Amino acid sequence: MKKTKLYMDTVVDIQVVTEKSKDEAETKINRAFEAFQKIEHTCSRFSPDSELMKACQQIQIPVPVSPYLFEPLKFALEIAKWTDGVFDPTVGKLMEEHGFNRHYLTGDLIHSAAADSVNFRDIVLDEQDHTLYLQKPLVIDLGAVAKGFAIDLAANELKEFEGFVVNAGGDLFAGGTDGSINVWTIGIQHPEQKERIIQTIEISNEAICTSGSYERKSAKINGMHHLIHPKTKQSPNDWISCSVIAPFAMLADAFSTAAFLLGVDRGKALIEQADLKGILITSKLQIATVGGI
Repeated sequence: MKKTKLYMDTVVDIQVVTEKSKDEAETKINRAFEAFQKIEHTCSRFSPDSELMKACQQIQIPVPVSPYLFEPLKFALEIAKWTDGVFDPTVGKLMEEHGFNRHYLTGDLIHSAAADSVNFRDIVLDEQDHTLYLQKPLVIDLGAVAKGFAIDLAANELKEFEGFVVNAGGDLFAGGTDGSINVWTIGIQHPEQKERIIQTIEISNEAICTSGSYERKSAKINGMHHLIHPKTKQSPNDWISCSVIAPFAMLADAFSTAAFLLGVDRGKALIEQADLKGILITSKLQIATVGGI
């Protein structure tokens, strides 16, 4: 059974392989889609009514937040520390300034207030009270973790099936087998020819997420795409595509972005240090693999 819906500016496909009844499968699939809806309503930078943007309006005040915001933000801050701020969830205002400020459904433009100089250290999370404290006005962007988090929540709803895939625009988790008792064969999109596959990989009970410079380009600034280095304020182009394979999607999502931002040597080293696997493609379409692929 397969169903498709649109969430988070992404086409989400959910496929299950099961001998259970159609009604039981459909109920679980709908619950999996609800995970995407929940994360979009919680973590969207584009909606002033999201829990994230409401929290960003409260400066120097401890704000209680739900686990659906606390957990991805906590993870993003851990990756920020690991990369010394190259991966930084406080890039929201910088993203706005570079033209990534239009809601995909309404077309509304957003313009947020933020201090001139901010970084991830201006965010303080209290583990005990589950509160968020902002030391300066800033805009949090969870684009590099929220979709992965939603995929993981959806996958958790489907784990009892013999096989399933939660695919959100090419970022996915594949569980079990494909119905022929085989692991899932996943294709990585060619960066320059959308209908072609440049590489395939076989996975089971793993996630693969890709960050690339070819999908979301700035309509405002020539040569800019949605992956922006927070220190140089430029879009790096050592890689054109970074795919990371990991035990869960939020990890793969964050590390694919971090590896892209870090460039060739540091990006590969990051994946190796985390004991993950990667398929990285240069702007000249040269393929590098990491982690024994």
